[in-house]
Amino acid sequence: MAKTRFGIIEDITESQEYFYDPERYHCVAIADDIYIDDWWDRLVLMKTYFHNLNRPELGLARYGITLIPPESLPTFLEIVLSDKRKNEDENLIALAEKIHDAINRDKYMIHFGV
Repeated sequence: MAKTRFGIIEDITESQEYFYDPERYHCVAIADDIYIDDWWDRLVLMKTYFHNLNRPELGLARYGITLIPPESLPTFLEIVLSDKRKNEDENLIALAEKIHDAINRDKYMIHFGV
């Protein structure tokens, strides 16, 4: 089962290229093939950036790094909270809490694909 990871960027830098470092961002891991596949149609509508803030995109970089801006986080939270499996998977609850924390602190999130 492939894992995808989500964390919070404390201080975003516009020109910085982000690299794989899930420990630095205290990431929560979820099963990519179970959740991301099911959410894909809604995720691709979210404004994001791939690897740095100079590469605007939509959705997640499945095999790379995605920066999720604060304005996209309410949509992402709604996607996670609408999943009926959230009460069965502590990682989904942890992800929802992390998204909520980022929203409250107006922070970007980072996603590390598989």
